[in-house]
Amino acid sequence: MSYLVAAPDLLTTAAVDAAAIGSSMRAANLAALAPTSTLMAAAADEVSAAIATLFSGYGQEYQAMSARAAALHEQFVQALSNASGAYAAAEAANATPLQPLVDNILGVINAPTNFLLGRPLIGNGTNGIPGTGQAGGDGGILWGNGGTGGSGAFGQSGGRGGNAGLIGNGGVGGTGGIRGGARLLYTTPSPRERNKNWMAASA
Repeated sequence: MSYLVAAPDLLTTAAVDAAAIGSSMRAANLAALAPTSTLMAAAADEVSAAIATLFSGYGQEYQAMSARAAALHEQFVQALSNASGAYAAAEAANATPLQPLVDNILGVINAPTNFLLGRPLIGNGTNGIPGTGQAGGDGGILWGNGGTGGSGAFGQSGGRGGNAGLIGNGGVGGTGGIRGGARLLYTTPSPRERNKNWMAASA
């Protein structure tokens, strides 16, 4: 079975770089147009005129080939740009239908621990509402980052960050309102607390 991995951002970068190369090539060809396609004869004799005509013909052929190469290069750049947009659109289209399914699965998994412990088993904690000083929600017992604390209102401290799960990082405390204190420390459980969370989840 074959697998295809695409990175739309890299395709976009490649298209921009390729377009820049094409611009440099067009500028170089334009600069070489007059000196190579309209050569003056070195003298008034027939041999000098024939040599000038010969080399001018080569210059004109080069310009014609360069024009065809530039057209192919533009098609290549356009193909890269279209591919980047197509992959990005496909990812967005595929992600949207799957999100409700993921949410439903997590809801079933987290229902027992939410009911018994008020905390999910897997998932990140909710962020505190800005301007309320609300604390961030705790992350999942097994896996999840703590939510960010809400910022404080006037004269109010910011909310504390939520606790992390067994695997995860504690949430950042919210900034305090004017003349209020800020709680910038986040809480990440110690190994002992992680073991306690693990035992609670296994019970």
